[in-house]
Amino acid sequence: MFRSNSRSARFIAYLISIGVIVVCSSALFAIPRTSAVAAAPVLLLAVLLIARSFGTGPALVASVCAAIGFGTYFIPPVGLIIEDPNDWVAFGTFTITAIVVGELAARAERRQVALEDGKRAIEQLYQQLGEAFERASEAEAARRNEQLKSALLDALTHNLRTPLTAIKAAVTAMLSSGEIDLAALSNASRRELLLIIDEESDRLNRFIEGLSVADRPDPTQPNSFRAVAVEQVVREAVSRAETVARRHRVVVSVAAGLPQLAVDRSAIGEALYTLIDNASKYSPLNTTIRVEASAEDDRHVRLVVEDEGPGIAPELRDQVFQKFFRVPGRESVDPRRTGIGLGLPIAKRLVESQAGQIEIRTPASGRGTSVVLTLPCAAAETETEDAQAQPALRA
Repeated sequence: MFRSNSRSARFIAYLISIGVIVVCSSALFAIPRTSAVAAAPVLLLAVLLIARSFGTGPALVASVCAAIGFGTYFIPPVGLIIEDPNDWVAFGTFTITAIVVGELAARAERRQVALEDGKRAIEQLYQQLGEAFERASEAEAARRNEQLKSALLDALTHNLRTPLTAIKAAVTAMLSSGEIDLAALSNASRRELLLIIDEESDRLNRFIEGLSVADRPDPTQPNSFRAVAVEQVVREAVSRAETVARRHRVVVSVAAGLPQLAVDRSAIGEALYTLIDNASKYSPLNTTIRVEASAEDDRHVRLVVEDEGPGIAPELRDQVFQKFFRVPGRESVDPRRTGIGLGLPIAKRLVESQAGQIEIRTPASGRGTSVVLTLPCAAAETETEDAQAQPALRA
């Protein structure tokens, strides 16, 4: 389609328009017995095509030429002279029709051109908006990244400082009894301090491992685990959590006659400690945190940590086990105890590494959060930790 606005191009458009009408008129005249009725639609079609191709000016010139050609060749007598009034009516009607058709076609073409120009303008605007949005998104992403780095650093500092403080305190207590002689400490005191150092070192190691090691896609139960009593695991975790849960009521319930667990005691204890820590962090002060143990089936034991906090919506219960995810708008009841969404992912990995499962449910009361651990039971022939310890004690 011809749309150039240069003077030479417009002149060529006029010449082409006149040439098209001359060619069409001459061709129609050359065909024997071509009547005015047959020639008129052809000439009108030529005007229409010229209007669509070149616009209003060439279309009007083509309309005038078509009217002249129509009157000259197809209205008797042949020539520029018209004698019959009816022929004048036919000539006038054709002329007006040609002009109207040309103008309407030209207007339609102008609207089409305007629509396409508008479409291109909208596309350019959309592209500019997209680029601006990308730049804004990049700036927002950079800002959030800096916030995440800062929050991660704060959380790592907090989680690393806690076990290091306990280790430092234990070592300081041992060193304060003498420069190099630890005989001033009783065996029980020495053993207690060493146990603190050992447990907190393990806790520190598990925390770092939980950050750096990917989740196992198909966790299986290791065959080297010793059997451990459910009540022992629960009581040790609750005892460790006394400091973080001191502003809550912790109620422990362990069903009688539960089989022993085939798990790593430290790993499950760490997972339970993390769940109690989370419950105390987001539950209102002086509310109850329940830690319960019961039989799931013949081969599994169910451990439950239940709080009376705001709860977790069902659609978010899978996401909270993803690293760095936090429930929107959820803040700790103690501003000093902030988090970045690592506790539950680490707990999930610890539990699944023991061939266990972890999920979130709604408590029977309908209030709060219930985190359920399903752990495998030990086989009857599995060697227990207590049985291992007794020969060493007798020795």
